[in-house]
Amino acid sequence: MKQHIHLIGIGGTGLSAIARLLHESGYTVTGSDQTQGPLAEALVRDGIRVSIGHQSKNIANANLVVRSSAIGDDNPEVQAAFAAGIPVLKRSEFLGRFMQNKVSIAIAGTHGKTTTTGMISYMLHQMKLDPSYIVGGTIQQLGTNAHAGHGGYFVIEADEYDRMFLGLNPNIAVITYLELDHPDIYPSFTEYRQAFYEFASSIRADGNVLVCGDQPEALDFSKELIARNIPCKTYGLEGWNDYQARNIQLSANGYFTLDAWYQVGSECHPLALNITLALPGKHNVQNALAALATAHILNLDMQMSALQIASFTGTGRRFEISTVINDITLIDDYAHHPTEIRTTLAAVRSRYQQARIFAIWQPHTYSRTRLLRLEFTQAFSDADRVFITEIYASREPKEEFSSQDLVNQMDPSRTRYIHKYMDVIPLLKQELKPGDVVIVLSAGDAVVINPALATELKGLQNG
Repeated sequence: MKQHIHLIGIGGTGLSAIARLLHESGYTVTGSDQTQGPLAEALVRDGIRVSIGHQSKNIANANLVVRSSAIGDDNPEVQAAFAAGIPVLKRSEFLGRFMQNKVSIAIAGTHGKTTTTGMISYMLHQMKLDPSYIVGGTIQQLGTNAHAGHGGYFVIEADEYDRMFLGLNPNIAVITYLELDHPDIYPSFTEYRQAFYEFASSIRADGNVLVCGDQPEALDFSKELIARNIPCKTYGLEGWNDYQARNIQLSANGYFTLDAWYQVGSECHPLALNITLALPGKHNVQNALAALATAHILNLDMQMSALQIASFTGTGRRFEISTVINDITLIDDYAHHPTEIRTTLAAVRSRYQQARIFAIWQPHTYSRTRLLRLEFTQAFSDADRVFITEIYASREPKEEFSSQDLVNQMDPSRTRYIHKYMDVIPLLKQELKPGDVVIVLSAGDAVVINPALATELKGLQNG
């Protein structure tokens, strides 16, 4: 009989995925969280018991407790587990054990890891290889963020927060981008980079590292790995990469077409030609190339792999088109770092070249907003109108620092501070016209803006 595993913080992206995977594998799964959000509600619908609020009684009969990074030793359920002699593990400690009998592919990096993880998982699924996977967002075409497959592959989004990815020991480690983030965990880029070095060093004896060589910091990182005899290949748009995207063209509808090549010494070999992606943005050319390079290392059929990657339409809250009403397009996106915002808005501009773009951004955590404040003020050049809400504190205590401080440094003719994010809806109702695009950029609770705006726009349509 399989164990009873209790997860503290089960409503979060990471633990909800683990819960689903364990449930499908036949374990008894329970969990708790402070609130019952959509991910927790979906688990309840699937028959998993979720308790709201943390109480010692919630761990009754559990053989093992797994906790999220936000759960400390003072949590009553953790304390009860300690007292009862029940092992308590963090995500990283648990997942490394769970993955050890599979060929594992772990995708890490400051940006792009959710889409790349989803792309590889979807590719393997469509090729009837039935992979196990854990993704930081719902794969739109599969309707889930996790699956316990019977095949030999395990694909996982390797989160650097709280150094979660250091316990994974993958066969293939993909690193998409290296740029300082999570300043509450990593006070400097040196410490951030060191964590990624430890992650890359943890690959199995026959493992490989794939690094996007288009970014200078990541390219330097790949050279260090090679110098230290860690097997590493680079991918990207530039000609010095081992895996290259060539003949990149933007189609009339805003999507990119590319050819994929593999270079060995002075020789370059075609892997797959004339691939037209279903995702906008040049950054998704890089993500697709990471997936193709992974397929090549796994010795999969390259044309079949390319076909599945080309048909991938994305993950939830990553350039996710919420709805189109009155010829006004509403998009949700998770971008919460200045590079992500800049890249995402560039993708919106390439996809909707003649549209007016309205960007609503909810800053995420005081530490990130304060540290990168200058970069944030310069990240919105592709938006015509920018509305910036108050900072979403997440795990951090409230501070006096406000996003109003950022707005004061930006162009007042197109940027506006919104203290309560729902107050943006009447302003949008006044300004929006057919052909406009609204994108909500939030890793917090401002995701409710687009559904509420859609309701208001429907009222105008029916009025």
